[in-house]
Amino acid sequence: MIWMFSARRLIVAVCTGWLPLIAAQAAEAPAVAPPRPVVDKFFGTSVADPYRYFENAKSPEVAAWMKAQSDTAHSTLAHIAGRDAMLATLEKLENASPARVVYPVRTTGGRMFYERRGADDNQFKLYMREGVDGAETLLVDPEALSGRTGKPHAINYFMPSRDGRYVAYGISSGGSEAASLVVLDVKTKRTVGRPVTRADFGWPEWSADGRLLTFTRLKALRKGEPEVNKYKRAETYVIDVARGGALRPQPVFGFRAQGAKLADDESPALDLTADGRWAIGRVFNGVQRELRVYAAPQADALAGRARWREVVRTADAVTGIAYHGGTLYAMSHLEAPRFKVQARPLDGTSDAAAWKLLLPAGERVVTGIAAASDALYIEARDGNVKRLFKRGHAEGAPVQEVVLPLQGSFSLNGDESNYSAANGQLPGLLIDLQSWTRARQLYEVTADGKVANTGLQPQGPEDAPTDVEAAEVLVKSHDGVMVPMSVVYRKGTRLDGSNPTILYGYASYGITEEPFFSTSVLAWLRAGGVYAFANPRGSGVYGQEWHKAGKQATKPNTWKDFIACAEYLIGQGYTSSRRLGIYGGSAGGILVGRAMTERPDLFAAVVPAVGALDAVRFEIGPNGPPNIPEFGTVKTEQGFQALLEMSTYHQIRDGEKYPAVMFTHGVNDPRVEVWHSTKTAARLLAASTSGKPVLLRLDYQAGHGIGNTKQQRLAERADVYAFFLWQMGAPGYELKGLGG
Repeated sequence: MIWMFSARRLIVAVCTGWLPLIAAQAAEAPAVAPPRPVVDKFFGTSVADPYRYFENAKSPEVAAWMKAQSDTAHSTLAHIAGRDAMLATLEKLENASPARVVYPVRTTGGRMFYERRGADDNQFKLYMREGVDGAETLLVDPEALSGRTGKPHAINYFMPSRDGRYVAYGISSGGSEAASLVVLDVKTKRTVGRPVTRADFGWPEWSADGRLLTFTRLKALRKGEPEVNKYKRAETYVIDVARGGALRPQPVFGFRAQGAKLADDESPALDLTADGRWAIGRVFNGVQRELRVYAAPQADALAGRARWREVVRTADAVTGIAYHGGTLYAMSHLEAPRFKVQARPLDGTSDAAAWKLLLPAGERVVTGIAAASDALYIEARDGNVKRLFKRGHAEGAPVQEVVLPLQGSFSLNGDESNYSAANGQLPGLLIDLQSWTRARQLYEVTADGKVANTGLQPQGPEDAPTDVEAAEVLVKSHDGVMVPMSVVYRKGTRLDGSNPTILYGYASYGITEEPFFSTSVLAWLRAGGVYAFANPRGSGVYGQEWHKAGKQATKPNTWKDFIACAEYLIGQGYTSSRRLGIYGGSAGGILVGRAMTERPDLFAAVVPAVGALDAVRFEIGPNGPPNIPEFGTVKTEQGFQALLEMSTYHQIRDGEKYPAVMFTHGVNDPRVEVWHSTKTAARLLAASTSGKPVLLRLDYQAGHGIGNTKQQRLAERADVYAFFLWQMGAPGYELKGLGG
């Protein structure tokens, strides 16, 4: 998947005292790379690709150009006067809280596992405690590995056995996400067996008795096999942890499973129900949200002799499931664009008549479900506020709202692991709740509906600022559709067009920019800025129809909605075009890149972070085929036309006066190859006549951002903010010693 960068991101100068410093440029003029055009023809249309040779990042010529560009970018950013002060502010705000605690998981043995990063830590570490009030025990320290290898390491995922005796976790280095699965004996602190490689998206699951562990593993590429096959034919395996993990992993679910039909591009994941009755196989078609689901008796599945039955078809439009007591719960958008919740017995086939409606579609958008021992819990979006509901498992039980102490957001499920806020063997659940103006706190929801702060997440002195507020607005887009946007600013901000403003967006896969608290956003506000978060079509803020209205052939709505949001911010006096920057990462690179090429006059600066910028060539990489359901394929005429239209690289025009642009990218990115940024930077350097800088900021110890250390994240954020403020002419952000 591409995703990960969901946010969680003129008044005359003499009247404001701001100096016209925007013309000051980089430390030295970056070299324009020589074009070597390759022309492809799709359905009668010729498409030029002048920097195709940049796709070989290991070529000495290309590697040298990349290094020179990156060195120039880092040198230029280091010479922006306020950059170091901004980094110091970011560090101070981030470290004000004693710790950040994420992904708490309860076990039936009373133990709690979670990741924690202390104020003095550079990376999240894995901890365990006996109950909420027990003493912490450090289990896994990635920083220790970093110290031994010289490369940053990160925990990708973890899952304890049901009794808390063992914990399985994924560990990777350098932002590569190439995780090895490790099993740790919690009591002895010793690993069990050997690490299992190619467990990038491990989805670890434990059998009911805690003896067996299942996980998803990528195939081993044969010598000479193309990298595009990396994610094809993945399988779920089982190992016997109780026997020391010495046995060779055995496949239990995947393309070879009897009764299951998986295409090469589809990926399997396995759930093992806590009651020991069922193994539930999920089948993902890349980033497509709709699942197919198979079931088999758990004992048969773990013994490798299961005959799988399909219980959810693609046509059922199910995007999330949960299980309790022989019942499969599902959320579906079939004839319900804002989703409904339904249930069926698991001991049947995929007969559509087996579904029973529990919660009909309404104005709220159902966004998640999780099953605890006492009830099914339902997460729903009401406007841009999340609400929590519960329904007992008994026949005819009513759906009741759980009143939360804060109007904001939370999530019942993780995105790329089997993390859930609920444990099917325990009542209630744990949720993290936050808003634009309140930092996340971890709350326990008990079976009687009470909600109490666990105290697991310490509250820092900067976690509830009283000088910050947020406005939820609706913006009329090009076709009259009203687009929601959140604007966060300091109280008393004057709407005189003078505020440096960042407009952030993502708008792919149905992912929504929900209220969240960020000390990095707070740092921008305290520098005098405004931060806006748009939800153009392509997000899921209004459900399935909103998502479909910004994908494949309808993708232009995404950047047109974004442009409308930019014009709104200017029209309402928040900012001006000379002080407006746009920021988006990963699939959000499509959004900001195409907004820039469509309206270069509208923005002072643009930052695509690990951006997907060459859409025509995207599917040649390993992560390209999984993204076809969202963006399309060049193998069909309609798909090609859509991809060409959304490709920033191909929409750059010679002689255009483009705004200042800084590309940021981790060289080890497995999701969006670094050549998306290098090709587009080279093309923009050759094409733009504005004289404004085009910087290529590379990190050779990073990837897509997953696993970056705290220091890597803060350093990049300081560079992004300093770049924006420099190009917006903010006082104190001039280039020092470079002729500015």
